[in-house]
Amino acid sequence: MLRRGLTYLLLRVCAVLATELTFELPDNEKQCFYEELEKDVKFDIDFQVISGGNYDVDSFVTDPQNNVLYNERKKQYDSFSHTTTMKGVYKVCFSNEFSTFTHKTVYLDFRHGEEEPLLQSMTRTTALTQLESSCVAIHEILKVVADSQTWYRLREAQDRTKAEHLFERVTYWSFGETVLLFVIGIGQVMLLKSFFSEKKGSVAATT
Repeated sequence: MLRRGLTYLLLRVCAVLATELTFELPDNEKQCFYEELEKDVKFDIDFQVISGGNYDVDSFVTDPQNNVLYNERKKQYDSFSHTTTMKGVYKVCFSNEFSTFTHKTVYLDFRHGEEEPLLQSMTRTTALTQLESSCVAIHEILKVVADSQTWYRLREAQDRTKAEHLFERVTYWSFGETVLLFVIGIGQVMLLKSFFSEKKGSVAATT
């Protein structure tokens, strides 16, 4: 029974609703996401540009009456929190309209709602048992671990993209240097050959 209770505590799903996605943002385009929220609901937004250009995008958030809640330009990453003052559809937009030829890859994490206790009987004024306290501590640690894993995945994806771009540039540069060396070598051989042919012709004329 104790094991079943512990398993229930660890597997209890929180009321916080979260959406994580990675999407392509073409050049000269804008993408928006919509979420209908109730009044007095807190939501959090985290985003980061994983690849493309200077790793920056324009971003803004509006409420149901099109009032701007957040507006930043050319950000590589950022976070934003807000508590709704009205019920309706909230809009989160990302713009790459300032870029003429580079598309971007953007990671977005959108969370809203308040986290419920692991058990319905657990409230802020309720004294927790030792088992409940341990489960709450484990739950908080697991959330930190999940956030850390997400952060490391984003850094790994961004670093891999930078490494691939650098490898591509080094490859093209090496290929160009190789072609240039061949051209210079052939030119030097032909130049030396022309010197000997001119000398041979002048010797034949004198005889």
